[in-house]
Amino acid sequence: MNDSMKNGLFLLAGVAVGALGAVALGKGKFSIRPAMTDLLSHGMDLKEKTAAVLERAKENIDDLLAEAKHVKESREGKDAPAVASEGESA
Repeated sequence: MNDSMKNGLFLLAGVAVGALGAVALGKGKFSIRPAMTDLLSHGMDLKEKTAAVLERAKENIDDLLAEAKHVKESREGKDAPAVASEGESA
């Protein structure tokens, strides 16, 4: 199971817990404060996991861009003839 699947399941679990909490609050079996605290804590967990996934995706994209830049520069170095910079003696 990959990370995307796990995070999707966490999202579904959070929605299910929220729905159960809403039903329980509607029936009056629980006081509002503990249920809301629990719901908010699960929401915060989901936010942190989502932020971690997005951070990893950003790092992967940055790595790909750096590798592409390196390949482009090395390709340009092979295609272009060597030209001495001004001020350098040959």
